Amino acid sequence: MEFFCYHRDRPGSLVLREELVEEHWSYMDRYAKELIARGPTFADDGETPTGSVHIVDLPDPAAARAFAFDEPNYQAGAFRDVLVRRWRNVLGRTMWDFPGGQTGGNRYLVLGLGEGPGADFALPPEREELVAYGPLLSDDGDTWLGTAVLLRAPDPDTARAVLTVDRYADVEVHDWEFGGRR
Repeated sequence: MEFFCYHRDRPGSLVLREELVEEHWSYMDRYAKELIARGPTFADDGETPTGSVHIVDLPDPAAARAFAFDEPNYQAGAFRDVLVRRWRNVLGRTMWDFPGGQTGGNRYLVLGLGEGPGADFALPPEREELVAYGPLLSDDGDTWLGTAVLLRAPDPDTARAVLTVDRYADVEVHDWEFGGRR
């Protein structure tokens, strides 16, 4: 089962995150085979972290929650909240298989929080810029709760346009970059 985890930073937690960077990477190294995508999100300045995305393939919802809540930054209080949702890998690949490479261009997390009937199950026509794409689902996989997308786009408005905006209660767009050891 695939899961989308988004840890949102607690304001003022940058120093703590910097202190824990090796612990975080070591923790993620334990899940290297299960990771579909990962990476930090940033404030508008492009430098201040605002969160951390992890898309991971785990046996069940309990394992996904353990993954999210045992993460060292979460345990130390660096994150204010965590979104954990079942996810479906519509592209069928990892971020490392993205043909556009790990650098170059602006990268974004687009997070559409669902309301009403499901939307955006099919890939958009501009799929060559998609790094990861899939619906957010209930634990049993039966109820659509939104859509999460990682993509390369020229600007936040273009990134936001990948989703059918009027089908969501809220759409967030965050600067994002490929994660992992540097």
